[in-house]
Amino acid sequence: MSEAPHGAPIKTPGQLIAAVIAGFAVPIIIIILLAYYVDNSTRTGAGTDGLSDAAVDARTAPLAQVEIRDANAPRVYKTGEEVYKAVCSACHASGAAGAPKFTNTGDWAPRIAEGFDSLWHNALAGKGAMPARGGTSPDDYSDYEIGRAVAYMANNAGAKFEDPPKPVPGQPAAAPAGASGAAAASGAEAASGASGAAGASDAAGAQAAAAMAAMANVPQAAAPATQSADASQAGKALYQQVCQACHAAGVLNAPKFGDKEAWAPRLKEPMETVYNYALHGKGAMPPKGGSNASDADVKAAVDYMVNASK
Repeated sequence: MSEAPHGAPIKTPGQLIAAVIAGFAVPIIIIILLAYYVDNSTRTGAGTDGLSDAAVDARTAPLAQVEIRDANAPRVYKTGEEVYKAVCSACHASGAAGAPKFTNTGDWAPRIAEGFDSLWHNALAGKGAMPARGGTSPDDYSDYEIGRAVAYMANNAGAKFEDPPKPVPGQPAAAPAGASGAAAASGAEAASGASGAAGASDAAGAQAAAAMAAMANVPQAAAPATQSADASQAGKALYQQVCQACHAAGVLNAPKFGDKEAWAPRLKEPMETVYNYALHGKGAMPPKGGSNASDADVKAAVDYMVNASK
């Protein structure tokens, strides 16, 4: 059995030249394609855009920023929309924690019916799960800016409220009728605002504003210990100085001085409980009536009012 003869694949000079050229050209083409692929793929190492000045500055930028303001420059107030987006939207955008949902007329209708002043006061003082001022401080947003946010949200749910009066430099800022003394710029402004603001012309609202105005003007220094050695006299003095702002007229649901019927349900509780209400606050009444009187004088004032109602 004979074997078939083997023939060489390159038989002519032309084939040899083509083979030599292909042997050099094919690897070069492959290298060029690989280089092109690597150069156009995502790069994360050294020598890429990740080390550019802009990228480095962005990564090394400080977390805190210092903003320098001219204290004498006119204040630029935030719009209602800006305050809503920065503060209120955290709950009102989704209706979390029972907050009336933004633009939901069903949620807002009963609130709008209360009037703008009531909504403004609730926003400043807090209500339910909503903290006072939405958890901000007066240094963050003024009463006026909070009021603008209230009007913005209510108007997007069908109300026709106007923004509160813009503060005038050098004059006390307007406050909603019935707002607390801390929210009002001054007692006189709170009392006069009660009759001039929309929805606060009724007598009860005026009485509440007047009482709040009186509490705003309560002296913060404690009554002198030498005022009287007799505890009953000290209690009477503190009542006249502080407590009668609400208890004399019985406003803000305070039991009226000398009214046995109003005091009867309070006196069913132990005196220590009644003292605790006076010392730590209850309802609209602030701790110690907003004063810095001693615990002993506050208890003496409670005794004075209780004895007058037996």
